[in-house]
Amino acid sequence: MFGNKVPWIGTDRIINMALGNSGLPSFLTSKLDVAIGWARKYSIFQYPFVTACCGMEYMATACSHYDVDRFGAGLPRFSPRQADVLFVVGTISHKMAPVLKTIYDQMCDPKWVVAFGVCTCTGGFYDNYATVMGIDTIIPVDVYIPGCPPRPETVLDGLIKLQEKIQHQRQEIV
Repeated sequence: MFGNKVPWIGTDRIINMALGNSGLPSFLTSKLDVAIGWARKYSIFQYPFVTACCGMEYMATACSHYDVDRFGAGLPRFSPRQADVLFVVGTISHKMAPVLKTIYDQMCDPKWVVAFGVCTCTGGFYDNYATVMGIDTIIPVDVYIPGCPPRPETVLDGLIKLQEKIQHQRQEIV
């Protein structure tokens, strides 16, 4: 029927339509991107950097009444190399800022930061030389959870917003 020549072999136009930049079909990479986003959304390993009174509300979210584990974030990691979300909970002083920056730098990519409480977000009612006026002056923040202290419901809402951000961002496919 075609003789010795097959029309779809060797035509760059058809191959370029079916393949993306990586050489994989674009349908496959888009579905893989969605699957990786979904998996990362429900496998949050958090590093709690707790310095002040907001720690009690942070701990309350892990209790059975609120159960942060149903969102896939119930297992805190106490090593920055094993965590992908940094929960900064409480007041950060200028002496503590280099420690926070070091911990952030030790985390692997992709990494996210949650500012927990008004003292972490803006410095709170501390208006003095010793307190950092918001940790976004030290490290980039993805989600702000306001309140003094924030209620566990607000923490869960912030966690849901972080999950949406994780799922909808472009995933690196290597």
